[in-house]
Amino acid sequence: TLEGHKNVVYAIAFNNPYGDKIITGSFDKTCKMWDVESGVCDHTLVGHLTEIVCLSFNPQSTLIATGSMDTTAKVWDAETGKELYTLMGHTAEIISLNFNSMGDLIVTGSFDCTSKLWDVRSGKCVHTFIGHDGEISSTQFNFAGNLVISGSIDNTCKIWDVKSGQAIKTLRGHNDEVLDVSFNASGTKIVTGSADCTARVYNASSGDCLAVCMGHHGEISKVCFNPQSQLVLTASSDKTARLWDIESGECVQILEGHKEDIFSCAFNYEGDTIITGSKDNTCKIWKQQQESTKQ
Repeated sequence: TLEGHKNVVYAIAFNNPYGDKIITGSFDKTCKMWDVESGVCDHTLVGHLTEIVCLSFNPQSTLIATGSMDTTAKVWDAETGKELYTLMGHTAEIISLNFNSMGDLIVTGSFDCTSKLWDVRSGKCVHTFIGHDGEISSTQFNFAGNLVISGSIDNTCKIWDVKSGQAIKTLRGHNDEVLDVSFNASGTKIVTGSADCTARVYNASSGDCLAVCMGHHGEISKVCFNPQSQLVLTASSDKTARLWDIESGECVQILEGHKEDIFSCAFNYEGDTIITGSKDNTCKIWKQQQESTKQ
C-alpha cells in the first residue's frame, strides 16, 4: 500500500514498458512518483494550484505530464522532479491527458467540451477537437498515433483524425455519461465506461458494439484492456474493480478490498499486475497468482 498523499488519490499510472515506477495524482495538488518494489516515494511534484486528476509518463519514462482542475497541464522531468513547462489554453478544468506512442504529442480533454493536441517539444497547441455537446471525460491515442478517442458527458465517444483534427465516427449506446474510454494495444478495439454502470466494447474501424459488460452497481469511472487484449478492467464507485472477458462480456473476477469508490485502475506491461486507486486514499497492487496445477 502506497501511503503519503493527504487527500483522495484520483489518478495512477505505471511507467510502461519498464513497470518499475508508479505516479499518483491527488486532490492534495501534488503528484508523487514511487518505486514499485520498495514502495518508496522518489519525487513529489508541486506546482498545480488545485487537484491533479490525470497524469501520464511519456513512453521513454523521461517525462511526466499532469493535468489539473486549475485548467493547465504541466510537463515534468521524471529524473529530477522539476517542472519543464505549462500547457495553457483550455478555459475549464483538464480532466484527461495522454502521450502518443512516439512521445512527441500530448492530448488533453477538458470540461470546456474540447480536446487539444500539443507538441511536446514546443509546448504549443496543434489542434483543438471541437464537436462534443458536453464536457470531455477521457481521451486516448491509438498505438499508431493517427487517431484520438474522446468520451463525453453527452453519452458518446468520438474518434478523431490526428492529422486533420476532424471527427471520423461517433460511438453511441450508453444512456448516461461516458466517463472513460480506452483503445486496446493494437488499436482495433475501444472500451467505454459509463455512469450507466456498464462498459461497452466497440470495433474501432466499424464502430460496431461487440460486447456490453453488465454487473457493477455503481458508475464506472475507469476502463482499460489488458496488454493481451483478452480482458477489460473496470473501476467503479461500488468499491470494486472487475475483470471481463471481451468476447462474451461476462465478469471473470471481482477485485474487492477497498473501503471507498475506486477511481482508477491500470495493468502493468506484462498484464500480471493491476493497480487500483481509491477514495479511501490508498492504492492496492494486485498480483496474478500462478496456478500450480490445471483444474
